[in-house]
Amino acid sequence: MQKSAGKVLISTFWGQDGVLLIDYLPKGQTINEQYYLSLLVQLKDILNEKRRRKVTKGVLFLHDNAPAHRTLATQKKLAYLGFQCLAYPPYSPDLAPSDYHLFPGLKKTNERPHFSSDAEVIAAAETWFDGQTSDFF
Repeated sequence: MQKSAGKVLISTFWGQDGVLLIDYLPKGQTINEQYYLSLLVQLKDILNEKRRRKVTKGVLFLHDNAPAHRTLATQKKLAYLGFQCLAYPPYSPDLAPSDYHLFPGLKKTNERPHFSSDAEVIAAAETWFDGQTSDFF
């Protein structure tokens, strides 16, 4: 048997036109408030660069109830960045579009027994995301 690379945590920000930002959490780290705030700033920069016209109309933002998402600092940062948060009721997994729309296809196409490195996992994920048409989103 060959040892698997393990898990790679992917944070994906996407909208109706496709993926905006993909972040791969470094091994040994967890998504805490500071890490998540830095992702939100990156997202805003990408939106300003790629979708300037749409940003002026406002950004509707949906994320789940993870601890880093619920902090006061996160709520303040979202308001400062101009993101309007959609309500996410507790215990509502049916409202998680990434879990029920985005990731099942990714998991299905990567049903190899295991990857030998994080780089292989990342390359497979990038290839899958790049291969999706705008109709998918």
